[in-house]
Amino acid sequence: MKNNLAALTVGFLFALGLGISGMSRPDKVFGFLDLFGKWDASLLFVMIGAISVHFLAQKLILKRKAPLFSKQFFIPTGKEITRPLLIGGFIFGVGWGLSGYCPGPALTSLMSFQLRPLIFVLSMLAGMIIFRFYQYLFNQTRS
Repeated sequence: MKNNLAALTVGFLFALGLGISGMSRPDKVFGFLDLFGKWDASLLFVMIGAISVHFLAQKLILKRKAPLFSKQFFIPTGKEITRPLLIGGFIFGVGWGLSGYCPGPALTSLMSFQLRPLIFVLSMLAGMIIFRFYQYLFNQTRS
């Protein structure tokens, strides 16, 4: 229960930050990606702020023996750049560049009750379902 409450709180803070900074608006993303037009650096400043806070917080948190709501830290150890990682990163980047949304801001933008974020989120869910189905079929043929 503590983990769920913590996740809800952090998700709410993230959504609030996206909303306040305006980063849930696709025009901010398009402005950031328009390097040779009317470039908007505001997304860069939000990223620098987020990376700075994360860097400092991680240094402090990892000095603890364990997280607040778990017995151990779960820190990824894999450093291998794999084909699925590259393909997934490419698909994510193309989707982000074409739509102006990534998953967090898209979910936040659902509260605007506009059609664009709804279409994006439904498409994202469809892609996740298709991937799971493909993964299931792939694993069935291998076993």
